[in-house]
Formats: sequence, structure tokens, C-alpha cells
Amino acid sequence: MAFVLHERLAADTLFVASLELCELRLMNDARFVWALLIPQRDVVRESFELPASERALLWQEVDRLGAFMMRHTGADKINIGALGNMVPQLHVHVIARSKEDAAWPGPVWGAGQAQPLEDDTRQTRLTLLQRFAADLKGD
Repeated sequence: MAFVLHERLAADTLFVASLELCELRLMNDARFVWALLIPQRDVVRESFELPASERALLWQEVDRLGAFMMRHTGADKINIGALGNMVPQLHVHVIARSKEDAAWPGPVWGAGQAQPLEDDTRQTRLTLLQRFAADLKGD
């Protein structure tokens, strides 16, 4: 079976790029610089369901995205999470957090309502994440 993105992830995020393992997407919420990495594998709910080599690649992509976001967003902290309670498809959140953001110091989940990205902010964040993807492919 081919990779099919869960409908909730498709509705809440914007496509950025396909990496070696994951699809990189931007969360459509202006309050946070928030990306998701979704392994492009069908019917995978947990990281331990991936073969060991793909599991290692997933966490390499997560770590590299987190380091990139830390360098380029001015974040105070990078939050990484893979809850999957509402969307069972394996996906990892990588969120650049700031002491001034809408949810600090608590988690982003359940903190108010998402505020859709306006055109300029959306383009700036997409460009940033596309640069990450290009850098990753260049290695």
C-alpha cells in the first residue's frame, strides 16, 4: 500500500517537503513555529513498528530538524513529541518554544485555539523549513 496522510494531519498542516523517510509539514498555527515529521510508511502507529534502520533515520531527521529550528528561530526550547492519541498515524511534532509564546511554560496542546497563518508568516515559515529540507538533501 502507498503512503496516505491521515485526513486530520492534511487539514491542520501544510506540505513542505519529502525527506528520505518523512514528509515534513508545517502546522497551520501562527502562535508557534511548529513542524511535523511523518514517516512515509503506511499503517505505522508507533516508532517501534519501523525497521531499526528506519527508526534510526526517523530520530536523525527529528534531531536535525530540532537543531535547525533552534538555530534559526531564536527558540528558548525545542519540544519534541509523538503522542498519537487523536491521530494514530505515526507523526512527530517538533516545536520551537519561546518564553513569550501563548502556552509557555505549558504544552501547546489544549492551549487556546489555533490561529491560522497569514500569508507573509506562512511563506516565511515554509521557506525556512524548505531550506532545512534542501540542506538535509545536500548532505
